Amino acid sequence: MGNPTTDVPSYWDRYAQGVTPQDPEEALATALEWTQYPGHGPGFEPLGEPASALELGAGRGNAVAALASRGVKAAGVDVSPVSVEHARHQWGHLGAEFHHADAVEFLAGTGQRWDAVYSVWGAAWFTDPGVLFPLVHDRLESGGRFVFSCAPAVPGSYGVQGMYGGGFNGREVWVYRWAYEPAVWEEILVGHGFREVRVWEEAAPEADHVGTLIGTASR
Repeated sequence: MGNPTTDVPSYWDRYAQGVTPQDPEEALATALEWTQYPGHGPGFEPLGEPASALELGAGRGNAVAALASRGVKAAGVDVSPVSVEHARHQWGHLGAEFHHADAVEFLAGTGQRWDAVYSVWGAAWFTDPGVLFPLVHDRLESGGRFVFSCAPAVPGSYGVQGMYGGGFNGREVWVYRWAYEPAVWEEILVGHGFREVRVWEEAAPEADHVGTLIGTASR
């Protein structure tokens, strides 16, 4: 049987190795886009004007770097050592910090707090919200914001969703994602102490295309 604890970082390493490198200026200019459609949807504004920010599932670190370039004390955490090494090499000169760790373990093991914690199609989608959300709440400054984006739920398919990372004829590696309707995400956030909660589906730029679920909440 495959071991999900040890295989998940390898899965994300393979994902990271398949990401096409961008020109640094282009990467910064397009970094903090919450939807899967370039130039569509909100940009930096859901985060407010934080002095410090942490990204959960930072990948190659473009969004962290974009915030750092604006004077934010920005950090990211990612389970993939390949992604973290790339991010440190590409963006370390901006003062951005990148940590190689599981998001839950990182949050549980730190006493630091941030003005904003966010996830762009990242760890907030791939982690049980019953475990992650209380940790995020505890690590936010008073009035701090939590923002995340992911795919909306397939109608009628809610809760934990499993997928084989290597395909049906590949090595037995699996990851989990969580999917709910916006109202249920809101109930979960409120239940873990968040306020000013809003979760919605940002429509795609073309009709009948997959939208983006975006959630915002404050401590």
